[in-house]
Formats: sequence, structure tokens, C-alpha cells
Amino acid sequence: MTRNALRARLAVAAVLSISLALLVAAASLVILFERHVERRIGAELTSQLNRLAAAVQLAPDGTISVAPPPQDPRFGMPLGGLYWQVDDLTAGGTGVGLLRSRSLWDTVLPLPDDALPAGSVHAHQLSGAGGQTLLVRERSVRLTAAATPEAAGQTRTLRLAVAQDRAEVIAARNAFVADMLPYLVVIALVLGLATWAQIRIGLAPLEALRRGVYAVRASAAERLPAHYPDEVQPLVAELNALLEAREAAIAQARSWTADLAHGLKTPLSALAADAERLRQQGNPALADDLEQLAEHMRRRVDRELIRARVRSGTHPRSERADVPDALNRLLATLKRTPDGARLHWQLTTPERVIAALPAPDLLELLGNLLENAAKWASRRVDVRVTAAAEGGQDVRISIADDGPGIAADQLHRLGQRGLRLDQRKAGSGLGLAIARDVVEAYGGELDFGRADSGGLEARVRLPAARER
Repeated sequence: MTRNALRARLAVAAVLSISLALLVAAASLVILFERHVERRIGAELTSQLNRLAAAVQLAPDGTISVAPPPQDPRFGMPLGGLYWQVDDLTAGGTGVGLLRSRSLWDTVLPLPDDALPAGSVHAHQLSGAGGQTLLVRERSVRLTAAATPEAAGQTRTLRLAVAQDRAEVIAARNAFVADMLPYLVVIALVLGLATWAQIRIGLAPLEALRRGVYAVRASAAERLPAHYPDEVQPLVAELNALLEAREAAIAQARSWTADLAHGLKTPLSALAADAERLRQQGNPALADDLEQLAEHMRRRVDRELIRARVRSGTHPRSERADVPDALNRLLATLKRTPDGARLHWQLTTPERVIAALPAPDLLELLGNLLENAAKWASRRVDVRVTAAAEGGQDVRISIADDGPGIAADQLHRLGQRGLRLDQRKAGSGLGLAIARDVVEAYGGELDFGRADSGGLEARVRLPAARER
């Protein structure tokens, strides 16, 4: 799968989106958890502040005390993380840090100078001793001492504050992140599998379309089926329309070719009749020339029809042709011709070899090659067929004669349309060209080399038919 593949692009986009979504989700969960912990700590501090307010007492002599003091052990540990403090806001009072927990030791809470309405609780985040960040809750209270014969009742305004080190929030947050990471990994794996399944299912119609196009190209089907999703169906409709237009063009070309061949039959018949009249009138030389010309034109028309068929692209790859049977039929015919009767034909072939092309086209291919070998051979022609090995895909046919052969630098020119490298014998130069057209039309190969006997060897490779 290359980077330009649609699967790769979708996979990269999914990885990026999943990663971004998990990062945003993780950050959001951490922030929510941190705020939740801070709210819980704030509620606890408010509860501690209320208990501190209930414990503050003003004696008749004006002495302020906290009885009983808050009992949390952290209040008694120096810089233990939990602190309380009582400030006297009464004019002429003792001021900041009048009373404070042992945990503050020799420091005081640096509370801001803000107005505190009676009964309201203010929240602050301050820097404390030892570099601690403190979460603070504060409120004000007014205390009035009981009146006694010795002193009139006194009223004092006090500022009460309770604070806790924010490090506990950080520790809880870090523990939450450590517990959350394995679950995020599991979620990422689940989302990755879901994305893989989504890509596979989502692109399945494209894979089905590829198989359908291959079936059409291999002539196993004529049209693409119409059961694709709505997003792909317009493309399928266009492809089917293109196939219909292609078939119409091929049918029209075949019709034109057939019309041409039919139109030439009458003139060729007339030409043959003229040749016969000339012979009867005592001009056999001219009659022979006319008959030879008519035969050449007839063969040319027939071979153009064959070429039009194999180049039309409509041949099914499911067609099958028995190679040994075709060779035996051709050799039986050639042995009755003047060129074939004088030769020794050696055929070496397995009992059953099936090639993936129609039998008429195989006969045309092998017939042209065998005719060419018979024309130039001196005494013998060797034909050898090699069947495809188990699981193989090729059928190989070799036709070698013991004639004069072709110069090595001219071998690549064999099979060019109308080319005749040797003018000593009659011919149109079309046989090898048609053979090459047939081979290439069915995905095979045709090349030429020097035979062991010194003549020409034609080597054919054809696709093997699948076993049914």
C-alpha cells in the first residue's frame, strides 16, 4: 500500500483525528477532575472554617481563644499542608495572626486586603511558606463578650481563614492521569480496529468495482452489475455506457469490414472469369497472372477479416483450444500440399495441452507458421509443444525448419506487415504479421531465432487455459 493509496490516506487521517480526539478528551478529563477535586477541597475547607468559627470564643476580659482547636493532625505538623488563622480586625486590636495553627509555625497567611461582608465566604489561591500554593477559604465573624459587673460587654470583629496546600490536588491529578492512560490505550486500539473495519467496509465497493472491471476486461462479463452503492453507481453507469459505445463501434467496424469483403467478392469472381476467357482465347500467361492476382487479393481480404476479429477485443478469455488437435489437423492438410508432401514432419507434444484462445484463431496462428516453415524447409520440420507445469500459466510451441534461415540482425524484423526478406518464393508477407497479431491479441509472445538445424525457429508463448 503506497502513500498515494486511498486506504493509506484514510488511515493517516483516522490516526491523526483519533490522536487529536484522545488528546482533547484526556486534557478535558484532567481539567474536569482537577476542578472537581478543588471543589471537594473547597467544601472541606468551608466545613473546617465553620467549625473554627464555632470554636472561637471571646472572654469577658477581651481575650480571644479557640476551644477546642480543630483536631486534624495536619494542623499540628509544621508546614503540614493544612492551616488555620484568626486575625483581629477591630480597631486597636492585635491584627494579623492573632491566633494560628501550629502548622504555620512562625509564618502567617498573607491574606488579601478585601472587604468581608458578614456571613460570606471568600476563596483565594495564595503563595504560602515553603513555596506552597494554598487554597484558602476565609470569612469574618463578630463576637460580643457577656457583660459582667467588672466590665461592659465588648464586641470584636475577627477574620477566620483555613488553607490547604494545593499539592494534594496535583498529586490526585497525577494519579488520575496514571490510572487513565491504560484505558486511553485500550480506547485507541478499539478506535483503530473500528477505523480499519470502517475503511475496509467503506472501500469494499471499490474493490468490487475493480473485480467487475477485470471481469469485463477478461471477457468473463459483458457489463458491470447494478448493485453498487449510490455514491459509486454513477461511475458504474458511465462505465457501462462506455462499454456499450465500444461494442457499438466494434460492431460497426465489423460491419464495414464485412461489407468491404462482400463488395470485393463480385469483382474477384469477375476477374477469375476474365482469366478463364483469356486462357480459352490462347493467352495462358496473362490468365495465370490474373488468377494469381485474384488469389492474392482474396487471401488478403480473408486475412484482414481475421485481423479485424482478433483486434476487436471481444474474444473471451474463457475460450479453450486443444493445441495437439489443432496441430494434427493442420499437419494432415499440409501433407497433402506440394510443399508439405516432400517434408518429414516431427511432432512432439503431450497428450493434452489447452490454450486460452478460440480454436479458429489458434488454427490461423499455427497455420501461418507451419506454412512458412513448409515453404522454406529443405527436408524436415520439427514441432515441439511444452505444456504448462502444474500451477503454470504458459503453453510454449516451437516450430523449427532446416531451411536457409534468416540473418541474426534481421530476426527482429520478422512479422512486420507486408515485409518479405526473401523474394525468391511467392507470398504476400502477411502470414507472420497475422501470426504476431493473433499472439499479441491474446497476451502471448512470438519471437524468432536460429534453429539447431540451421533454419528458422519460431517460438510461441500462449496463455494456458484454466482447468474447469
